[in-house]
Amino acid sequence: MQTNLSEEFRGTPEGAEAEAILRKCVHCGFCTATCPTYQVLGNELDGPRGRIYLIKQMLEGEAPTRATQLHLDRCLTCRNCESTCPSGVEYGKLADIGRAVVERKVKRGPGSTALRWALKEGLTSPAFAPAMKLGQAVRGLLPQRLKEKVPPRQDAGRLPTREHARKVLMLAGCVQPAMMPNIGAATARVLDAAGIQAVFARGAGCCGAVKFHLNDQDGGRAQMRANIDAWWPLVERGEVEAIVMNASGCGVTVKEYGHFLQHDAAYAEKARRIGELTRDLSELLPELVNALQGKVRAGGGMLAYHPPCTLQHGQKLRGGVEQHLQALGFKVRAALDEPHLCCGSAGTYSVLHPDIAHTLRDRKLGHLGALEPQAIISANIGCITHLQGGTATPVKHWIEVLDAAMA
Repeated sequence: MQTNLSEEFRGTPEGAEAEAILRKCVHCGFCTATCPTYQVLGNELDGPRGRIYLIKQMLEGEAPTRATQLHLDRCLTCRNCESTCPSGVEYGKLADIGRAVVERKVKRGPGSTALRWALKEGLTSPAFAPAMKLGQAVRGLLPQRLKEKVPPRQDAGRLPTREHARKVLMLAGCVQPAMMPNIGAATARVLDAAGIQAVFARGAGCCGAVKFHLNDQDGGRAQMRANIDAWWPLVERGEVEAIVMNASGCGVTVKEYGHFLQHDAAYAEKARRIGELTRDLSELLPELVNALQGKVRAGGGMLAYHPPCTLQHGQKLRGGVEQHLQALGFKVRAALDEPHLCCGSAGTYSVLHPDIAHTLRDRKLGHLGALEPQAIISANIGCITHLQGGTATPVKHWIEVLDAAMA
């Protein structure tokens, strides 16, 4: 696709990047077939092809409107379209550019501004943990929509104390320790059983995704730099072999630190190295399977696996979780219908666009429920919380199931 950038964007880094992405686009429309919002709303402007057209118009000088903003806001950034695209269009990067332009040029209403500020500042604040504890204490009194976002209080259990020669960095993240602390503890225990020590660096926090995808891109990059500063001494000294993520949303973001900070002379090379070292927890499963043979009692019924979009489309990691858990004796299957489709969580999306998010959630739960599972497993805190809000079937991280089978 040819484009004629306006004077505002000609010669700028964002203009050059957008032009390179648009050049790959042939407007074939394959992406619309797998776009969740297009399937729900049926509007061309709520699919990747339409949104690309809107972004192209802006870059060529047309003024964006509130309608432009709404169509870009409705995108889940699930990146399913990237998996479908035969031309390799990096839609997610183009969407980031388009949203940044709209945010500069279209003023939001006071309600939307306040909600988005509360999400980006509140979820990444030290005050989030005590606020979550308070919510859990009065959970039974909360309205249903809010109750869905507040999981019951969870006991994380013991943390391993053994030291191992093999060490990996882990990111606690912003919301996971307060909402579902057992995910991190279970990860540390399973790694410990496999002879790997989990290390947490003081000063590391939110990966930056929450602020970045709420269009506080400067704030998101500041959090990325803070994490790099916290991790770099351990990386530079060679004390850790990898940075392991048990939240796939964080994983896809940290793997792309090199892209997000490519124009920052002080951090570009460090960010690239951090991205290279980052692994999703599922990428360690082949080693875990070998190390844990004979230590796992994998009885029980069917586990229905929901692969998060950040794992299968963002990180391009497909099929490994269920295959390796099966090798350990678990009965695991992905949904037969639409396993590629987003569940509607998408970070803060389910708060900002609850009707679309709940439609997608119920559609996903219908497909998973057809397997008649004992539990649903996934790999991202957002997906787990969102899905659990619509079903009585337990929804867990797969590492929790593996950890419990070792107890």
